[in-house]
Amino acid sequence: MENEVAKQIVDAALSVHKGLGPGLLESVYETVLFHELTKRGLPVARQVPVTFVYDGHQYDEGFRIDLLVAGCVVVELKSVEQVHPVHKKQLLTYLRLGQKRLGLLINFNAALLKDGITRIVNGLPDTQ
Repeated sequence: MENEVAKQIVDAALSVHKGLGPGLLESVYETVLFHELTKRGLPVARQVPVTFVYDGHQYDEGFRIDLLVAGCVVVELKSVEQVHPVHKKQLLTYLRLGQKRLGLLINFNAALLKDGITRIVNGLPDTQ
């Protein structure tokens, strides 16, 4: 299921990138990608808090998922010159703490959006 949802997310992101181009603020892309995904009939939640339990204690450290699509794919949006390892760690943190298996890191600042999409898996077979 996650892979099918991810394909729809990538298609919607490509439409957004084509319409707006690179280099705007992340919040603009979040708003418009949310619109594109809901227009396609996908359930999407914005700025989803990530809480976790360790040693019987619940923690809310202020982590927020940019977009959670169909309850199963975490989308982390960026508009940066270069994606750094810390951005991938951020997404992996959300996947592990949120107990999700697939995430997409999408950097809308890339000239070609296909070069700005990174797929991160957490226990999901890595099939495209």
